Amino acid sequence: MSLTDLLQFLAASRKSGTLRFDRGKVSKQVYFENGLIVGSKSNDPREYLGQVLLHYGKVDDNQLQEAREIQRTTGGKLGEVLVQKGFMTEDEVLDILKTRTLDAIYDLFVWNEGEFEFYDDEPLPEDLILIEVEPTAVIMEGIYRLDELARYRTMVPSDRSIIELNAGWTSSLKLGKEYRRILYFVEKRMTVGEICYQMHASAFHVYGQLFTLINEGVARVSGELPEESAPKVAAVEDLPESVTEMIWSAQRKLDNDPEAALLIIQKALQQQPNNADAQRLLVDAEEKFVQHVYDNILLPRAIPQLLVAPSDLTLQQIDPQAGFVLSRINGSWDIQSILSICPFREADCLRMIRDLLKRGIIGLT
Repeated sequence: MSLTDLLQFLAASRKSGTLRFDRGKVSKQVYFENGLIVGSKSNDPREYLGQVLLHYGKVDDNQLQEAREIQRTTGGKLGEVLVQKGFMTEDEVLDILKTRTLDAIYDLFVWNEGEFEFYDDEPLPEDLILIEVEPTAVIMEGIYRLDELARYRTMVPSDRSIIELNAGWTSSLKLGKEYRRILYFVEKRMTVGEICYQMHASAFHVYGQLFTLINEGVARVSGELPEESAPKVAAVEDLPESVTEMIWSAQRKLDNDPEAALLIIQKALQQQPNNADAQRLLVDAEEKFVQHVYDNILLPRAIPQLLVAPSDLTLQQIDPQAGFVLSRINGSWDIQSILSICPFREADCLRMIRDLLKRGIIGLT
């Protein structure tokens, strides 16, 4: 079923329960009561509350890091900590939680494939922030965003596109704060993907802003980086072609070599993004890999230091995600603090930091 047909069916049937979507590493739940959408959850780090707060300018990196530190020591909820610190009011937190709920659903409209299950009459999570939205309204907005994103891609082809300012551009041009931010990243010749990370924003928002800048003659697409190669798993072992055999191989390696298991599972998910066994095994492999890194390589309280001059980083062939992590290494934040503001999964982020350490780009104190 298409997402539109699925939502319309649940609304017309006045269903109550949980609609779960899976694709590769990402899992989302959309909750229904009597045919109305009343909430959603997502394990996509880009849709965590902290990232949404950064995107909408409700807090800055330092405030989020401070709140995360308090949250780690007290076990409280992030929203409650932000209110206690005076960074936000309760109403502001509730509003942004509702916005996050809808943004997570709208993102489903740009999925090309996925797997869904509906759990009839499953109780709602106790900590769910309730909203009440007609699925028809969500469908209309989702289709609008899908059509707009297709229009944006006529000028901004992909995340690998590099944007540059046109000659004659002047800083006196009247642009809002968010456009000023995006121009700052354009001037640094970042790819569109890197700009998305730096803005803590979805492709829909960033592509829309870049489309406007290009359409008004402020900027243009100057090139496109080649596609990145798939994760290297050949060094792990001679992998069989069968996804089922890959999963068996990963299970055997899970305890003794969790990183190898993780790479094999990721390879399997490239071939079958909706394989339920691989998705479940991914969670176990990530947990074991994270624990292995903390036990043997990186202490959570270790403070990374940049060992390479910023001007020489362009020679290091650093991918956009690692580039974002590097941009948050300031000589005072520890590993946990950096992870608290990164829009990546913990296992992926730790692997990037470990690799930067191996390459001598950073050191630890």
